[in-house]
Amino acid sequence: MSWPLREPFAISRGTKTAFESLLVTLTDAEGHRGRGEGCAVGYLGETTTGMAAQLEAARGRIEEGVTREGLLDLLPAGGARAALDAALWDLEAKQTGQSAFARAGVPAPRAMDTAYTIGIRATGDYEAAARVKADFKVLKLKVDAGDPLAAIAAARRGAANAGFIVDPNQSWTIDQLRAFAPALVDLGVVLLEQPIPAGAEQGLDGYRCPVRLCADELVHVTADLGKAHGRFDVINIKLDKTGGLTAALRLAEAARALGFDLMVGCMGGSSLAMAPATVLAQQCAFIDLDAPLLLAEDLPEGLTHAGGAFEPPRRELWG
Repeated sequence: MSWPLREPFAISRGTKTAFESLLVTLTDAEGHRGRGEGCAVGYLGETTTGMAAQLEAARGRIEEGVTREGLLDLLPAGGARAALDAALWDLEAKQTGQSAFARAGVPAPRAMDTAYTIGIRATGDYEAAARVKADFKVLKLKVDAGDPLAAIAAARRGAANAGFIVDPNQSWTIDQLRAFAPALVDLGVVLLEQPIPAGAEQGLDGYRCPVRLCADELVHVTADLGKAHGRFDVINIKLDKTGGLTAALRLAEAARALGFDLMVGCMGGSSLAMAPATVLAQQCAFIDLDAPLLLAEDLPEGLTHAGGAFEPPRRELWG
C-alpha cells in the first residue's frame, strides 16, 4: 500500500511524501478474515518488497496454521511479522467472537489522546503549524541539530498550552544534548525522544537530563532494554520494530519490570496499522499514533478522531 501524505514529512534522516506499507489478509475455511498492516523499519534497511518476500518464503508454514507464538520463531522482528501478527489477532477475534482487547486482558478499552507530529520545516513555520493543532494536548516536534531551541520556541508561541515531545531522531551529539537540555524545561518539553545516536548511549552514564529521556531507535526487542536501563526513562515501543503486538506486549511487561514508563509509537500507515497498537496504548503514558492524521486519505472505516482524542477501533476495522 502507498498512503500519500497531506504535506511532505521531514525528519533529520530525510523527507517522505507517502507512507509505504504491507497489507496482509488471512482467511480460514469458514470464511473468517483477519487483516494486518505493517511498515518497513527503513533505518534498518527494511523495504516493503523485502517484507513481502519474507512472507512469501514462509507461505507454506503460515498456511498450515501458524500461531502467534509460533510466529515469533518463524520470522524475525520487523514490519512483515508485525503485519502478519496483527492479521492473526484479527482472525482470532473473528473466530472466537472475543475482541483482541479482551484477549490481551483489556476488557474495557478507554479512549486515548495521541500526540500530533510536526515535521521539520523553516524555523518560523513551526509557529503556524503548532497554532493549527493547538487543541492537541501533546505536540511532537521533529527537529535536527541546526537550531532546535528556536524551532521549539516558535512552536510554543503557536501552542501555549500543549505539552511538547521533541524528537531529534538521533541527530544530536552528547555535547549538544547537554547544551540544549536546560532550556527545554522552560519551553514546556515533557519528553525528549532519542536525541543521540543509538550506540552513543554510554555518553549518558553519570548524566541526569532535566527532561525525561525516551529511547526509540535504541530499543527494538526485549534484549535491547539493557542498553537503555539507567540511561533513559521511557521506552518507545513500535509494533513494526518489535514484530507485532504479541512481542510488543512482552517488551512492555519487561520494560515496566525494570522501571521504565512506556510510549507507543508508529512508523506510519493507515488506521489499520495503528489499530493493534491501541491495545498496547492502554498501558502507555505517551501515545503517538497520529499517522492516519497525516494522510491525504485514510480507510473509510478508520479510527475516529476529535482533536487528539480517538476511540478504540471499530469492529469493521480490526480486532
